[in-house]
Amino acid sequence: MTALSFQNVIHQFGDFRAVDDLSLDVAPGEIVCLLGPSGCGKTTSLRLAAGLETLQAGQISINGTSVAVPGHSVPPEARRIGMVFQDYALFPHLSVAGNVGFGLKGDIRQSRVREVLARVGLESSADVFPHQLSGGEQQRVALARALAPAPGLMLMDEPFANLDVTLRNAVRDETLALLKRLGATVMLVTHDPEEAMRMADRIAVMQAGRLVQFGPATDVYLKPANRFMAKFFGPVNELSAMAEGDRVTSALGTLPQPADLPSGPLDMLIRPEGVRLGGEPAGGLSLQMTVTDSRLIGPYWRVQLTSAGMPSLRARTTSRPPAIGEEIGVSIDPERVILFPSGMDGL
Repeated sequence: MTALSFQNVIHQFGDFRAVDDLSLDVAPGEIVCLLGPSGCGKTTSLRLAAGLETLQAGQISINGTSVAVPGHSVPPEARRIGMVFQDYALFPHLSVAGNVGFGLKGDIRQSRVREVLARVGLESSADVFPHQLSGGEQQRVALARALAPAPGLMLMDEPFANLDVTLRNAVRDETLALLKRLGATVMLVTHDPEEAMRMADRIAVMQAGRLVQFGPATDVYLKPANRFMAKFFGPVNELSAMAEGDRVTSALGTLPQPADLPSGPLDMLIRPEGVRLGGEPAGGLSLQMTVTDSRLIGPYWRVQLTSAGMPSLRARTTSRPPAIGEEIGVSIDPERVILFPSGMDGL
């Protein structure tokens, strides 16, 4: 049984197809991130799962039960889902306990509120109001409210977008630990690749309404399906290459040709962390280059390298690079080299 299943889902706004034949399954206890640029269909997909949009084509199932087909939709309150919105949507006139208990009925309400607040570390804040809390605490209240009805599925729409960078990292880690501890099934929408890799068991990348690639972070980052995917996950060095026989040749040197690539012109993409400064040559790609720029960007240095007759390269290193103008040996990590037949840009 799958916790959440999209089967050939299509959704349009007028002539614009926001979701185009989406099919994917989320396993029980799995955290899946819907990732992509603005307008790719990820939030619409989440709203369809929640019942906040009427399904036009396909089918959506939750825990093995169909909740939406064209012409029939189980209402949101009957789907056993928890929702966490980007702006948290807390009621300003209700206390923390009032927000968390909203919608709960019967004798269990008070004990359930205490239990959930304890889980998110806010039991001492039950009587305060949202405006008295920090952004991270408000996010935890929103999470507690979503958990209170014991949902079978959590849907989270950009839940960390309104937090500053330092707080965002801390709250993401706290939330991930809590969700894993509870064994929650989660679909989370984000436009931030780092957040998706940090949070998800699997990442579903969308482009123009279509699912481009679905898999663990190691696959979508190291083995992207196309150039869009490769560049969406961060900057790359772009070069031309040629596959001939059993070798791939470029201005940087030669590599063995991957078995799944045809002979002919290739686009070679190299992630900056794959450009290694100094050390032993790797995989046959090694050369001498001159440092033309270096800047400290927090935990790493961003370095620009040039050499006569070769394209410039961007590198990323945690060690202090040589001074500008100095020459250094450079090698390329083959695991950070991505090859596509020329012109394979996207869908």
